[in-house]
Amino acid sequence: MHQNIDSLFAAMWQDYLHQTPSAAKVHDLLAQDDEIINDHIALRTFNLPKVGLPVLAAHFEALGYRAAGEYEFKQKKLKAKHYEHPDATKPKVFISELLVEQFSPWLQQTVANMVDQVADAAVMADEFLYSGRHWALDFATYEQLLAESEYAAWLAAFGYRANHFTVSVNHLKLYDSIVAVNDTLKHAGIVLNSAGGEVKGSPAVMLEQSSTMADQIPVAFDDGGHTIPSCFYEFALRYPQADGTLYRGFVEASADKIFESTNTNVSAKA
Repeated sequence: MHQNIDSLFAAMWQDYLHQTPSAAKVHDLLAQDDEIINDHIALRTFNLPKVGLPVLAAHFEALGYRAAGEYEFKQKKLKAKHYEHPDATKPKVFISELLVEQFSPWLQQTVANMVDQVADAAVMADEFLYSGRHWALDFATYEQLLAESEYAAWLAAFGYRANHFTVSVNHLKLYDSIVAVNDTLKHAGIVLNSAGGEVKGSPAVMLEQSSTMADQIPVAFDDGGHTIPSCFYEFALRYPQADGTLYRGFVEASADKIFESTNTNVSAKA
């Protein structure tokens, strides 16, 4: 396990930049004189015992993180939890898992075969959370997974790594709204996820979010390379609760649409 939260996130960030070339551009656009504060990262997994949500969470729990909220996405057949550190300056962690048993026998068997190829020792290793794919995968299998579950296909192709990092808009000196951030990004030619509107959430639910559409990058499959959607960048603006502290949770309806940032159709379904 990583001895240090900062070193873990630094390693995950470097891996994320390799998968998300536009992230550096977005970071530079918004940073200017500001330090970018990371609100949260997200990880995806399958709900099989070897690699399930608790297994990923253990890496963060060893560094002092604790479970803080549970979420369900019935349509996408996912469950998720988010984790927080007692030091509120440390990023939150959102981990979701695919409810594999709710899919076709073919998908269940395909996922079981992939997870069987993950070495037990690999799951415990410091670098597991940014280790990528641990299994053989051809493009036809990816496409067949995609027909059933975009989430399953993405996870099959990219494995274990941050699906996105998130800019805390609250900490940007030059921006006081998600809309202002979105306008800067669009002006620079960055494509935003418009599923459910460019801004997801509202002050009423104490959280507003937006995100880019995932970069399209070449990925090596067993039968050759193909260009597919990788990772994306998210933006979050949190509102104060009754006690004056910023809301730290997540909103299921908004997160449901954020998942669609990795959809293969660039405009994202509304």
